[in-house]
Parts: sequence; C-alpha cells; structure tokens
Amino acid sequence: MTSKRYDVLALGNAIVDVFASAEEDFLVSHGLAKGAMMLIDEARAELLYGAMGPGKYVSGGSAANTAAGLASFGGRSAFIGKVKADELGKLYRHDLTSQGVAFDTAAAADGPATARSFIIVTPDGERTMNTYLGACQGLMPADVDAATVENADIVYLEGYLWDPPAAKDAFRKASELAHKAGGRVAITLSDSFCVDRYRDEFLGLVRNGLVDLVFANEHELKSLYQTADFDTALAGLRAENILAVVTRSENGALAVTPEGIVAEPVFPVERVVDATGAGDLFAAGFLFGLTSGRETCDCLRLGALAAAEIISHVGARPDVNLKTLAGNNGLL
Repeated sequence: MTSKRYDVLALGNAIVDVFASAEEDFLVSHGLAKGAMMLIDEARAELLYGAMGPGKYVSGGSAANTAAGLASFGGRSAFIGKVKADELGKLYRHDLTSQGVAFDTAAAADGPATARSFIIVTPDGERTMNTYLGACQGLMPADVDAATVENADIVYLEGYLWDPPAAKDAFRKASELAHKAGGRVAITLSDSFCVDRYRDEFLGLVRNGLVDLVFANEHELKSLYQTADFDTALAGLRAENILAVVTRSENGALAVTPEGIVAEPVFPVERVVDATGAGDLFAAGFLFGLTSGRETCDCLRLGALAAAEIISHVGARPDVNLKTLAGNNGLL
C-alpha cells in the first residue's frame, strides 16, 4: 500500500474519441489499416468526419482511460495531458474530473485545437483509429508538476505520446522526479506501429532504468524484439529482468516477473461490441491491484475483469462502477 497522494499519475494524449460504426468496405474505400492507429492531419480529419456516419463523443486517450478506470476501482489517480481552451477541451476536462481523476494541466490558449480520434468500429467489434493529435503535441516539460509526480506511487507513460520531442523530455523529467521520490515508472507500448518507430528508444528506457514496468500486447512485444514468434519475444522480455504485463486477446494475459511467469485467462463476455480501450482498462485493473498490495495473479484478474467490461459496450470508459463489479465477482 502506498502512502502517497496518488496511486497512479498518467501522462498521455488528451483526446476526444468520436465513435462510428461502419462496414468493412468503408475501411477499404478510405485506405484504412484495420485494427491500427494512424496519425492524420487536420485535412484528413475533416475528410473522414464528413464520410463517417453518426458519431458518439467520448473523452478518451489511452493513459487517461487507464486513470479513469483506476478511479472506478476506487484508486487515486491523476492525469497530465494537453487540451486547448476550446469547447472540446472543456468537455474533456469535465468528463475526466467527474470520474474522480485529478487533471490540473493548464489548457493551451492558442495553437491547434483539442485532439480528436475517429474510431471506426466494424461488425466484429474491431476498432480502427484515425487520430488528429492537435493540442496533445503541445505537452511540455513545464506541464509536469514536480509536486504531483513526487506524490504518485506509479507514473504511467503512454507510448503514443513519444512522437513530439518536447513530450519525450516531459516523460524523462517525470521519470527522474518519480525515481528520486521513491516512485515507480510504467510505460505502455501503445501500438505495434509506435514500437516500429521507436523500438530502440523504448528498449533504452528499460535498459537505462527509466522504466520499471512495461505493458504490451502480443503484437507490440513481437515488434519490440523483431520476431514473428511469441516465445522468442517473451524470452527477450524475460531477459530484461523487470516486471512486464503482456495481453494476448482471447488467450488471456501474462505477468513476467524476475521470479517467473504468471498467466491468467480472459474474463468471459457474451459478445465483443467494441475493443477500444481493452488494453487501457486491463492496465487500470492491474495497476489498481499492484498499488493496493495484491498478488500478481489477482492483479491480472482485475485487469481481465476491467477489459471484459469495456469491450462489452462502445467507448473506452467504464459503464459500471468497477469496484462494485470486482466485489460482485469476488475479486475485492
């Protein structure tokens, strides 16, 4: 158990998600890589928005989803991310703070608009993301409040935000402050395309001691170690001698520890409606378990429960209270 003010402080992209359902041919006709996250410019954003069907607006962003999930479990979370002082930025801040997440990062007065991600959900529940980062990329080291970082047990970094150089500096600042204050640092690799761009840098964060815990899915792990074989990638991860969590969709999840590997199956769901945020909420459950002193297997079970809840509906924020849900399933 931590004596710090926050269990988890998440740093990441502050993005308003716009969800719309579409058939497979929509992806083909617009040249979209199914299941991937693609960065787009403002012109492409306007084109896709005009072609999409009716949308549902939900405040998102990978690390912010994790912070919201942890708060739903009853954990204490905070978020650092950049929005503009526009209508979407105000909506985003209200949504996040209303879920119990502290969000005090100052909004940008000018520059690009608040970020938005157009998420196309096909009938199989798979999501294809097209993201205009906008104001997100304006996150600077000055936005990293030292007192907030020092009062967090775990600082959680979003791999998606590794693109802008200033954001990298912000991450490094947060990592150094956290470690000096006795905290831990986690990173989620976010997407295999993201790993392809920054493989050496991500490995450097681990090997240089700036990161203590890694979250990845199976595809990201294979990309990290440049292999098509999961066991080979897993062996590479084990050799890093750190705590890591690997999600494997319907095959459950693994926690890789210096002592060995712990595996847990998925939590059953009747139907996958929308896979958006599954990894984010898995991380929320695992981090809640970790910061509340639970065994590794229970951390994995909490993660699986949260992921199952999130894929049962549209949107990457819980529809029910996760603390209650976990209690009803004998996990708390």
